[in-house]
Amino acid sequence: MFFSDIHTRIRFFFLLILCISIIIVIRVFYIQVIEYDKLSAFAESLWSRKLPIGADRGEIYDRNGKVLATNLTTTSLVVIPNQIKNKEEVAKALSEILNSDYEDMLEHVSKKTSIERIHPEGRQLSYDIASQIDELDFDGVYLVKESKRYYPYGNVLSHVLGYVGIDNQGLSGLELTYDEYLTGKDGAINYFSDGKGNRLEISEVYEEPQDGMNLQLTIDLDIQLAAERELDNVMSKYTPEHALIMAMDPDTGEILAMASRPNFDPNNYQDYDTETINRNLPIWMTYEPGSTFKIMTLTSSIEEKTVNLFEDAYYDSGSIHVEGATIHCWKSGGHGAQTYLNVVENSCNPGFVTLGQKLGTQTLMSYITKFGFGEKTGIDLNGESNGILFSIDKMGPLELATTSFGQGISVTPIHLGV
Repeated sequence: MFFSDIHTRIRFFFLLILCISIIIVIRVFYIQVIEYDKLSAFAESLWSRKLPIGADRGEIYDRNGKVLATNLTTTSLVVIPNQIKNKEEVAKALSEILNSDYEDMLEHVSKKTSIERIHPEGRQLSYDIASQIDELDFDGVYLVKESKRYYPYGNVLSHVLGYVGIDNQGLSGLELTYDEYLTGKDGAINYFSDGKGNRLEISEVYEEPQDGMNLQLTIDLDIQLAAERELDNVMSKYTPEHALIMAMDPDTGEILAMASRPNFDPNNYQDYDTETINRNLPIWMTYEPGSTFKIMTLTSSIEEKTVNLFEDAYYDSGSIHVEGATIHCWKSGGHGAQTYLNVVENSCNPGFVTLGQKLGTQTLMSYITKFGFGEKTGIDLNGESNGILFSIDKMGPLELATTSFGQGISVTPIHLGV
């Protein structure tokens, strides 16, 4: 009986050991195989550090491949506080070179963080400033590559291209509209340090940055430069409050040039007020089309057969009364007796009033709608104005030729980007 009890206990003990061993093997397998990637990444995050390397923003070209927006390589200052031995000395030296406040710099180099970017005074440093910092050779002080947006033609096409902030994010124009595509993915230099921040003698790992996508426009730089030149001449000769030019291919709706005054230099956008840099007048502004809108009244009249241009006659005395207002012809005393073809040739205001009256308010309005007025074009620029800004039921027919319309309205959708 005694020996039987001993054998029973031994078998139980070995069975217990076997179960424990199996559990340990299963646990080790789970950790080493199933949870390996997760736990390895977690462990690496505890002693892995990254020095960021900025990606280049995608370039912007005109329709012929001429560069309108590119990048310059600059450097930025980052510090690893745990690696800085004498924080007061480092803060004093850096604040003197960057011409910044000592207390602010001391706060940067003393932060309880793995990596601290010195912002904004340490961003996009000049070559001379970067060289002075590099010569200090302080532990924990690093200069990393950063990309800075550059517009080689300065003020040219400024509102269309827009501008980017210090972090290379698009803030207006095409830079904003296509920011998702133009923005690249930053890389890094991975290094390893212990819990106190001391750098370990382990090889660094380089993560290559991925540059953003390039963007080609329908803009023709040669036409754009001509438009800019003419606007400068207009501003110099007439000193208007503002001026604008837009050139479009009528067959495709592609914008070939777009410019306005006042404009700005996107390389130094911070030197301008917000109204100047954010108002792209050909898109944002409303204006009076004047006689250019007479083609709408003429086209509608011909389509509805309310007038025979060659046989119907009209006598222009020089003015006409409409809804309590007197509308004058541009020619003093008027054009006298004329056919409606002459009315068109002479751009006779009173004659076009009668064309509108023959059509009727609702019919003319229906044609205006069919031609696409009152709808946005869908142009890929932010801030496009809505279309017609009036109620046709409250006005006389002639006033359609001189009433404000939203700029950018067109039958054909307009696209700047390709």
